[in-house]
Amino acid sequence: MTDTPLDPALAEVVEAFADEAVPPWSSLGVESARRLEDELFSAGSGPEMALVREFAVPGEGGEVPLRLYRPPDVERPAPALVFAHGGGWTLGTLDSADDICRELATRVGCVVVSVDYRLAPGHPFPAPLEDVQSAAAWVREHAGSLGVDASRVGLAGTSAGGNLAAATALYTVGEGSDPFACQVLLYPITDCAFDTPSYRNHADGPLLTRADMEWFWAQYRRSPADAHHPLASVSRAPEAMLDCGTPAVVATGGHDPLRDEGRAYAERLDEHVDVAAHDFPALAHGFCSLTDDVSAADDAFDAVAASVRERL
Repeated sequence: MTDTPLDPALAEVVEAFADEAVPPWSSLGVESARRLEDELFSAGSGPEMALVREFAVPGEGGEVPLRLYRPPDVERPAPALVFAHGGGWTLGTLDSADDICRELATRVGCVVVSVDYRLAPGHPFPAPLEDVQSAAAWVREHAGSLGVDASRVGLAGTSAGGNLAAATALYTVGEGSDPFACQVLLYPITDCAFDTPSYRNHADGPLLTRADMEWFWAQYRRSPADAHHPLASVSRAPEAMLDCGTPAVVATGGHDPLRDEGRAYAERLDEHVDVAAHDFPALAHGFCSLTDDVSAADDAFDAVAASVRERL
């Protein structure tokens, strides 16, 4: 349990959500939850880009839509991050991740390629992971045409997207491919246990609850057995898989039910690869999307971006 109070500006954001009568994700049907997510997160704006381009690449289940962001004055060939959005593998679009992709590109100084992966429950595990893997492999293979340095392609994601980035790093090396330049795991989902102290202490949030996470996992799993798969619950990966050669930047918030599993995964990774672990005790889940309203979140994003630059 964190002894640090919730950041006051973040507390105001939480109160505003309550005033707007935003219902818990777990209380809604999938389509209703998606409409609400679009309403809440698709209307923002972020830093101006020199180029934003959409295209699609081949994937296991058909074409995978991508959106590329190139900030002004970035070097060529540029480092790049293949980004997977959050939303419990069930919610989220290229538009809902637009702000954070623009911020990530600007703060790190890199190209960002956002992946519109297939969503559960229509496409449960491993479909979203297959799409992120396909996108990341395609970006490395075609880096030259994108003005990207193939040796400096990393993975990134928020929440469920952090899970997909972590799993892609594990899977890729297991298949005999070269490690990625880095993996950026922002308040990642790493386990399906719901039994950590942070889950007990922050079961009711703010901004993410235990009931929400139980609902998201129910959408993502094909069966209870998937909860134990090392590419779903990455914290259960054997030591040999964790020796993936991909340096990591892991960020967690003290008031997030996912905090303990994120920190535990960072500690396990640190036995095998270089890890920069950032914990922000006064922040909650999703803080990288709140930089306009919460100065502590803005500072946290800058600290994370600095660690990414060092590795990318």
